[in-house]
Amino acid sequence: MMRLAKIEEYLQTILPEKVNKCWKESVIGDAEVKDTFLNQINTPACDLLSRGGKRWRPLLMMLFYQLYRSDDDILAFTPLVELPHNGTLIIDDIEDSSDFRRGKPAVHMLYGTDLSINTGNFLYFLPHVCIDSSPFPEQVKLAAYRYYNESMTRLHIGQGLDILWHRDKNYFPALDEYMTMCSFKTGALSQLSGCLGVYAGGGSSEVARAMGNACQKMGVGFQILDDVSNLTTGNPGKKRGDDIVEGKKSLPVILCSQLGGDVRRLKEIFRYAGEYGIEKVGDAVEEAIALISSTGAIEKAKEKAFSLLEASRSTIVSSYHQGEVLDLISGLFDLFLKPLKGEK
Repeated sequence: MMRLAKIEEYLQTILPEKVNKCWKESVIGDAEVKDTFLNQINTPACDLLSRGGKRWRPLLMMLFYQLYRSDDDILAFTPLVELPHNGTLIIDDIEDSSDFRRGKPAVHMLYGTDLSINTGNFLYFLPHVCIDSSPFPEQVKLAAYRYYNESMTRLHIGQGLDILWHRDKNYFPALDEYMTMCSFKTGALSQLSGCLGVYAGGGSSEVARAMGNACQKMGVGFQILDDVSNLTTGNPGKKRGDDIVEGKKSLPVILCSQLGGDVRRLKEIFRYAGEYGIEKVGDAVEEAIALISSTGAIEKAKEKAFSLLEASRSTIVSSYHQGEVLDLISGLFDLFLKPLKGEK
């Protein structure tokens, strides 16, 4: 798709493998720093970006913008959702002691924890350069800062809740607690995609918020599908059931506890798996997955994801006149819903 190619090309200008004069001026001004050092600082992030990724968040932002305008100016804002997403993956892998990401060793395993933490944080702040250098008027830039800061704050609150819950093997959050955590941790950047795409395109702040909220539900649905995949097919580039090792209180786990599953045994496996790691506790992980599945929790989690995704799509589609761009937005939902329908 041409739009994805443009997004990929733009990301490479914002985070180049080899720095150039234009990039240095926009990021560090007239300060003197050797190119070799700057290239080394960029390398961990460039590595992770080069491994691929769905890029659905920047594409979603671009499509919402093009519901109002036909130009590509919104490319300037697409890093606001893709760069911090990759930054969170780097930090998340450190926090969870994960070994793999996107089929290769996690960034901190290759470049060290210190540089990787710095890289993750750098990817949170580099989008500010994108806002400042964008072709949009000051009013839109100010809104971009506000939307971005709100999203990043919520994202870290959500991640904090997730950390607290998997640290405490005995605590199982209620469904509404999980939904809040997920809407912050995963929904924040998808919310930003819709909200900023609409507002930058010329939509009102009220419509921007409404579409942002719909996209937040989309992000939560995506996260639930990710949770389900971890316990069924396994997530691409990671090991099946590594959420059990991390003690993650995903939706299937929460539903299992509510549907009469053996929570006592599940807690025992969480402790055991967390202590010894997935390489040594494969049988225990499979036992936990079978326990969760036997309650029907995985199927109910799928149903919840389907409900959220369809509600999100319905809100968006009913808000605009039919057209090619709206069809493409609807098509993104079809890609997420295929696994729920048993399609490949």
